Amino acid sequence: MMRDEDDLLAARLQHHRAAGLTQGAPIALPIITATTFHVPDHTKGGYSYARAASPTWDEVEVQLSLLEEAPVVAFPSGMAAISAALMATLSAGKRVILPRDGYYVTRVFGETFLKSFGVQVEYLPTADFEAADFTGVGVVLIETPSNPGLDVCDIAVVAARAHAAGALVIADNTTMTPLLQRPLDLGADLVVAADTKAPAGHSDVLFGHVAGRDADLMARVREWRRLSGAVPGSFEAWLVHRGIETLEVRLSRMCASAGVIAERLLGHPAVLAVRYPGLPGDPSHAVAARQMSGFGFLISFTLRDAVVAEKFLADCPFVAQATSFGSTHTSGERRARWGDAVPEGLIRLSVGCEPVEPLWAAMDAALRG
Repeated sequence: MMRDEDDLLAARLQHHRAAGLTQGAPIALPIITATTFHVPDHTKGGYSYARAASPTWDEVEVQLSLLEEAPVVAFPSGMAAISAALMATLSAGKRVILPRDGYYVTRVFGETFLKSFGVQVEYLPTADFEAADFTGVGVVLIETPSNPGLDVCDIAVVAARAHAAGALVIADNTTMTPLLQRPLDLGADLVVAADTKAPAGHSDVLFGHVAGRDADLMARVREWRRLSGAVPGSFEAWLVHRGIETLEVRLSRMCASAGVIAERLLGHPAVLAVRYPGLPGDPSHAVAARQMSGFGFLISFTLRDAVVAEKFLADCPFVAQATSFGSTHTSGERRARWGDAVPEGLIRLSVGCEPVEPLWAAMDAALRG
């Protein structure tokens, strides 16, 4: 269940532009596509060139800042946000710990680029972060729940241990959003997220952000964006702004349905294993219940083998075969095809906004073959 504060926050999101509206102004956010601006005197501030700032994505940053209760820098994708946070906090000779069972592209970035820049890259399973020795580590990046296995670590415990060792903590909060989990409140130094997923919510835009309350860290992140040119487009920002306005109501439906489906999968004869933090018997349940205000919309479940899993996905008309998650439509994929260290028959299911009974009926029929 979401907190009362989240309800108030969701209400504020609908009206956050109200104070700046003048007579006759549009209620919906306008799209300003300009890349250059009228600057007869550069000493007087204002917009000048869209690689530094743009009115449309400034509005999205205001929205996201309300959600995070922290300053935000927007990026053109989740990986742009993750790489910016890492590049802003790492340098040659530093050690970084990444989740072994998290989003695989983050690991590829570590292997392909961070190591070539002289960064020492190490990996840990999410479940091992709480007891890890962070001596000599510069940055600890956690993803909780992990994607796709949905293991959870205690963010407050990890942050305390990391800070005691002199390390910074970056938390990938893509799977939860700030409405379901608040890593900054639990001690993380930076939060990264792919707003491509639930915040935008319609599978039609790439976007990401970094949030943090340390002014110096956020200044480095913003400078990385300006100098690297990793900036979002105005139309993309507008789509995300529109999507965020319905985030709370979509999450409510998606999480409620995921809880129902996870329970039914757990008792299904075709299913070998289920991971969902909302299940009382799940290994992640105790920590998830303590640090989340909801259990999310992602479920991992394992079928007998790859053939059975692919047949389920092909046969179920209400599960889109897609590699992303968090959209209005339910989607699923067999994650081992990307090289994740998971069983061949494991499916990551992202529960969407369909009515739950027709969705379950279609899934049950496909599972029974």
